[in-house]
Amino acid sequence: GYEEDVIKDISRIEGVKSIVGTYGVYDLVANISSNTLQELNNSIAKIRKVNHVRSTVTLVVVEGQGIMHDESEYR
Repeated sequence: GYEEDVIKDISRIEGVKSIVGTYGVYDLVANISSNTLQELNNSIAKIRKVNHVRSTVTLVVVEGQGIMHDESEYR
């Protein structure tokens, strides 16, 4: 399909730190960083306008819970 085009378009949106294809319920997962809720809303609104994006699900990280490994480990 259209995954590569969608990945390319979403990767150009301000705040998008990474985007990867996935197996399962969702085709893609994007990691977005923002300083304010308004910035996050703006990024999500732009993603929703990308051709072939049918829906989005937004999950906000709980500060202080979790472990983040160096991204280079997964390339």
